[in-house]
Amino acid sequence: MTMRVLRKGSLKTAAMFGAGMIALAASGGAGMAAVSCGANTGQAATGAPVKVGGIFGNAAPGDFSASTTAARAYFDCVNANGGLNGRPIQYLTENDQWNPELAAQAASKLLKDEKVVAMVGNGSFVEMAVNAPTYKAEGVMTMASACAVSECFESPNIVSTNQGPLPSTVGAAQYMVEEKGSKNVSCIGLAIPDVGPWSCGAMEGYMASKGLAGSSVLLNPASPDVNSALLEAVGSGADTILVNLPAGLAIAFLKAAEEQGMGDSYQWASSTPLYDRTVPEALGAYWDGKMYVNAEMTPWDKGGPDAVNWLAVMDAYAPKEAARDSFSQSGYLSAKIFVDAMLALDPATLDDRAAVTAAITAIKGVTSDLMCGPYYVGEADRHMPNHAGTMVVVKGGGFETVRDCYEYDSPYFAPIFEQEKALGLR
Repeated sequence: MTMRVLRKGSLKTAAMFGAGMIALAASGGAGMAAVSCGANTGQAATGAPVKVGGIFGNAAPGDFSASTTAARAYFDCVNANGGLNGRPIQYLTENDQWNPELAAQAASKLLKDEKVVAMVGNGSFVEMAVNAPTYKAEGVMTMASACAVSECFESPNIVSTNQGPLPSTVGAAQYMVEEKGSKNVSCIGLAIPDVGPWSCGAMEGYMASKGLAGSSVLLNPASPDVNSALLEAVGSGADTILVNLPAGLAIAFLKAAEEQGMGDSYQWASSTPLYDRTVPEALGAYWDGKMYVNAEMTPWDKGGPDAVNWLAVMDAYAPKEAARDSFSQSGYLSAKIFVDAMLALDPATLDDRAAVTAAITAIKGVTSDLMCGPYYVGEADRHMPNHAGTMVVVKGGGFETVRDCYEYDSPYFAPIFEQEKALGLR
């Protein structure tokens, strides 16, 4: 399998699974796919645990726990296969319940009471906005996986494998303009200042940069009125409606559009949240071939080493009902990149937060078939390594890829591109 990379290197060849694989029969998973985790020793780690934290949001308006669930699954697999050079990872997670006060308490508990050396797999609308200054003050790096707010991407101590709503929304609009001829796009988002206005605003900026029209309709997350939002989008004169909402709320919005018979009257697109295995069935046949979705991680059917291993790890170490979605892919990948960086350290230094932070900051040029370009960190006031993606369409009860890895076009990315040039990645 080959995969197009949009930054340094024109092609990346995904090596086939082979050496280093461990049969799950050893851990009670006979009959499943093989897994590859960390040092792959096949022996459980028995040394002193290394404490790692994670914060997720699970309450209205959405459940972002897939990221920490996948990170935990990978860490459990690593612990069963040698740990971090003999030391197991003790993964401590907290649910902020989309509550700023609880988010602050969670960070304080993990950083000050438990003294975790890093945060991995975080996913929330709330916690990054509240805790970004705390992460900087505590000198801890957060390798997030389900970021949704501007602070997550505009902070020195947070870096995420997922794109967040801004790149994904811009990418969806770009596809609709370039491939579907959209001239006027209305973005449906949440009226959370560092979420909806930030991401839908960037979409408007993209449209303006092309001499086209863009507008935003922002819903109150506490009491979203999808029917009023739909009418406002129609009233804007849009020819394309771009849904930038958590999956459950996005489905409710599209059901309202279906009830009004609007599926063929407008073009429809969405940011990543609708790229979920359960969505095509939830939407039904009405949206078949109509709903175009941006995927911030590469599609599941690509079948590269990380894509295959992610599912194998989830099957072996995560609950059966756990989501297998983009946030899950991101959580797995953040955990894997973290483990690989820690395996290069002397295990005696893994209790030293400064040493762990330095090792994370030094990460550069990590490639994976789950991302369209290299992952990196570096010392910077913002981090957004993932800003290229794929477009799919709801088709035949699943998703069909309509555009493979492509770089997003927006003035917002200018400082990110300069950072990549400085690191030799562009």
